[in-house]
Amino acid sequence: MGFKSDIEIAQEAKPQDIREVAAKLGLTEDDLDLYGKYKAKVDINLLKKPSGKKAKLILTTAINPTPAGEGKTTTTIGVADALQRLGKTTLVALREPSLGPVFGVKGGAAGGGYAQVVPMEDINLHFTGDFHAIGAANNLLAAMVDNHIFQGNTLDIDVRRVVWRRAVDMNDRQLRNIINGLGGKAQGMPREDGFDITVASEIMAIFCLSKDIIDLKERCARIVVAYNRKGEPVTAGDIKAQGAMASLLKDALKPNLVQTLEGTPAFVHGGPFANIAHGCNSVLATRFAMNYADYVVTEAGFGADLGAEKFLDIKCRLNDLKPDAVIIVATVKALKYNGGVAKADLQEENLAALEKGLPNLLKHVENITQVFKLPAVVAINAFHTDTKAELDLVEAKCKELGVNVALSEVWAKGGEGGEELAKEVIRLCDIESDFQFAYDLEDSIKDKIKKISQKIYGADDVTFSAKAEKEIANFERLGFGNMPICMAKTQYSLTDDQTVLGRPTGFKITIRDLTVSAGAGFIVALTGEVMKMPGLPKVPAAEKIDVDEFGTIGGLF
Repeated sequence: MGFKSDIEIAQEAKPQDIREVAAKLGLTEDDLDLYGKYKAKVDINLLKKPSGKKAKLILTTAINPTPAGEGKTTTTIGVADALQRLGKTTLVALREPSLGPVFGVKGGAAGGGYAQVVPMEDINLHFTGDFHAIGAANNLLAAMVDNHIFQGNTLDIDVRRVVWRRAVDMNDRQLRNIINGLGGKAQGMPREDGFDITVASEIMAIFCLSKDIIDLKERCARIVVAYNRKGEPVTAGDIKAQGAMASLLKDALKPNLVQTLEGTPAFVHGGPFANIAHGCNSVLATRFAMNYADYVVTEAGFGADLGAEKFLDIKCRLNDLKPDAVIIVATVKALKYNGGVAKADLQEENLAALEKGLPNLLKHVENITQVFKLPAVVAINAFHTDTKAELDLVEAKCKELGVNVALSEVWAKGGEGGEELAKEVIRLCDIESDFQFAYDLEDSIKDKIKKISQKIYGADDVTFSAKAEKEIANFERLGFGNMPICMAKTQYSLTDDQTVLGRPTGFKITIRDLTVSAGAGFIVALTGEVMKMPGLPKVPAAEKIDVDEFGTIGGLF
């Protein structure tokens, strides 16, 4: 008998009516905007009413991703179900999937096996329309910028320095760089332009970091869309776009409530992509969860070098949050891949390769425990091919750093398979920690980038291109120097070269360009070859996704 696919497991589940899930939190139907039987949005005005709860916040992160898989979202969901099984009032707070990867590289993104959030097809395909609203707000602003130029350009925008790009939530390399406004005087001003994937839009970051609709509107007004001929920034507020943009986003801003396969309430809200964005779920969803549970399990994107660093240095810093414990997810197979084993040979025991690949995990452990000073546990996402000798080696190496290892079997067993991990998380949550950031906001832009690169990635130094040097000087002149840094870097390596695995030494990080996200409140530093619009692979996941005459979707992971 073969393994069931994730979508088959999800489609066989019998979820509870979302009103019953909400009732577990003390919410009534009047507090919800229902989207059918199994998903709803929650009234954000409820955050104005103190709940008396003071939840423990648990962050799940991972090693650098590999083709062997790690299972970060699956572990996040499974440990939440395990905490619920242990009698703890628990909520899980996840990020929404982007359509780009769903149809591109990997299919669905709602967990896996028996640790999933449902309805997984809806969550992966459109969901409640949040990303469409974000894309519409992004493109409304782009249209208003170009219309302002067409209608007389009273702000004296330099058409060569329009920095606001259009967005679409799809992997479409053909749109990375375009020329628009062609066709004659009546069609607009011809200029170079391009598209980013929606999750890389500053609107997504603003959406995820805003405390309420007024905060969102004020942040939208601060977006730098262009520069005038004097070199001064032109903002969305100057274009008078913020009110209309906020109007498009007002319903999307409400957190989405769904459930796990075991009925644990789950907020799925906000953006992924910690390689080119800050990659965290919304502050509203996190705070809402912390108001209605004793334990909240959330996730950051990709490895701890990207997702966790941004969660801690950006999201936590800007919103006065502090995780009580951190879960670092790894698999034996992924560690052997880091040690040089080909994907086809990962099922064979190979202690030498495992020992060679383990430093990647140990670097992420050091980042959490020694840089950020937070208590951590390593969760080994179990595969039936893992041997006792391999698991013992991982445990021994982690214990040398004072970190325990827990075997996670949530993919196969759901919450029951995560109880060992959950018990360690509960223990860690009672440990007082001296949480620190990787850098101070008062550091110069260059120093902040160097501290991230040296402390978190292990680089020797940072090289700045001439363009990057020019932008740094410009941003500091304009008063943006005290913002946190959002590094855009490959997720596959601690370096800016995706082919370099393990824990490399003796390398430099190259900063080729910087952009300012004044509304979100951070500066984006682009490294290496990373792009803000991915492309489809040779065989896109879309080729396997289909729907039958009854509307049942197949091939989605």
